[in-house]
Amino acid sequence: MAKLIPELSVFFPAYNEEKNIENTVRKAKKILEETADEWEIIVVNDGSKDRTGEISESLGRQDPRIRVITHSPNRGYGASLKSGFYNSRYPWIAFTDSDGQFDFAEITNFIEKQKETGADLVIGYYKKRQVSKFKIITSKMWEIAVMTLFGLNVRDIDCGFKFISKKVIDKIPQLESERGAFISSEFLIKAKKSGFKIVEIPVTHLPRLAGKGTGRNINVIIKSFVDLFKLWKKLRKY
Repeated sequence: MAKLIPELSVFFPAYNEEKNIENTVRKAKKILEETADEWEIIVVNDGSKDRTGEISESLGRQDPRIRVITHSPNRGYGASLKSGFYNSRYPWIAFTDSDGQFDFAEITNFIEKQKETGADLVIGYYKKRQVSKFKIITSKMWEIAVMTLFGLNVRDIDCGFKFISKKVIDKIPQLESERGAFISSEFLIKAKKSGFKIVEIPVTHLPRLAGKGTGRNINVIIKSFVDLFKLWKKLRKY
C-alpha cells in the first residue's frame, strides 16, 4: 500500500526535556513508519543540563534513522531550528516541539493539505492553546507587531508545528536569529518575501505534562524584539 510521502525529515528542538523526549520520539517513529517510505528523526539537544542528550543518543543507537545534534553550551531556540533545517536530508521537513504538546499523528493532515493546495509551507495554528492567558496575550501582541512592520498576516506565527519544502530552506537568505523567539517570524517573513506559498491548518495543543518551557523568559522576549527591529531596518534598505 502506497504511503503518503516518499521522504520526510522530522526534527525536535529539545532543551531539558528528559521526561518527554523518549515518548515524543517513539510516537513520531511509529507514525513515520506508516506515513513515509524513507524518513529520519533529528533531536537537536540544545545544551540540556539533564538527561535529554543521553536518552536521545540511546534512541539513536537503537535506530540509525534517529540522529542527535548537540549544542554546547545552550544556544537558544533559533539556533536549534537552524540546526534542524540545515541538517535535514529529505525534500520535505517537519518539526514540532519536543515537549509532547502536539499530536504528531496530525502530520498526515499537513501532508494532505500540501497536496491539495500545492503550498511550499503548511503551518499550524492552535485550535485551543493550552497555556496561560499571559502567554496568549503576549503572543497576540507579538503577532500585531510583526504584521504591522512586515505585513505578515497569519493566525499564529509561533505555533511549533510546521511542514516545509526543503527548497524554501535552500533558497531564502540565511536565517540569523539564535537566542530569542524571533526565528519563526524571520523564517516566515523571508519565505513570503521570496514568493513561497504559505497555507495554514488547525492543530491540537495538549497540556504540558512535565518540564517547563522557556519562551517567556524576559531575556528571550527582549532579544526577540531586538531581532525584530534589526530585520525591519535591514529590509527597509531594499
